Amino acid sequence: MSQNPTIMRDDQRPTHWEISDKLVEYPEALARMKDHVDRLARGEVGELAWLLEHPPLYTAGTSAKAADLTDPNALPVFNAGRGGQYTYHGPGQRVVYLMLDLKHRGRDVRAFVRAMEQLVIDTLADFNIVGEQRDGRVGVWVKRPEKGFNKEDKIAAIGVRVSRWVSFHGISINLNPDLSDYDGIVPCGITDQGVTSFEDLGQLASMPELDSALRRNFERIFGPTVRV
Repeated sequence: MSQNPTIMRDDQRPTHWEISDKLVEYPEALARMKDHVDRLARGEVGELAWLLEHPPLYTAGTSAKAADLTDPNALPVFNAGRGGQYTYHGPGQRVVYLMLDLKHRGRDVRAFVRAMEQLVIDTLADFNIVGEQRDGRVGVWVKRPEKGFNKEDKIAAIGVRVSRWVSFHGISINLNPDLSDYDGIVPCGITDQGVTSFEDLGQLASMPELDSALRRNFERIFGPTVRV
């Protein structure tokens, strides 16, 4: 169990925990996030952790390079407005969008990103997967010595945007997506490492099992939740 510092809310108000059972189109998710962030910044709604899956698609962050979209016709492409470069979303990947008020969580974006990485690492540990952070590479990585010296695969991507100290976007964790869908991009602009998933690593788990572990570790790092 990680002993890293937490970034609990100063008032311990619970974060709403919502799971969408059907695939959510990306423009719909983006519109809802923007609306919720605006209302949260005005104090009209509470914090939200929204768990969902998207149809197969690519999203471009604010640092995305055109050359990293290697097959523009493979899947729909959307501008995300978050930090980072190109990434993939699709069925079998758990997306966790975090709309949190960082004014109540220390106003430290770096600490927030580290806490998201730790959430993933601790969740992976519950399934006997060793995830690690890397300086200069946001996300969570798994060593793959069977692929060669110093080879690693990314199992979770992190991209965030902060507006008026309210966060949105968040985390994507590969449970059992079609990894061949990554072939149309250079994921996060990194050419010398690959991508992996629970299934690819031989760890079989269901989405509800992953969600349960995520919620348990979220509450330990970020504070209490209430299901909506």
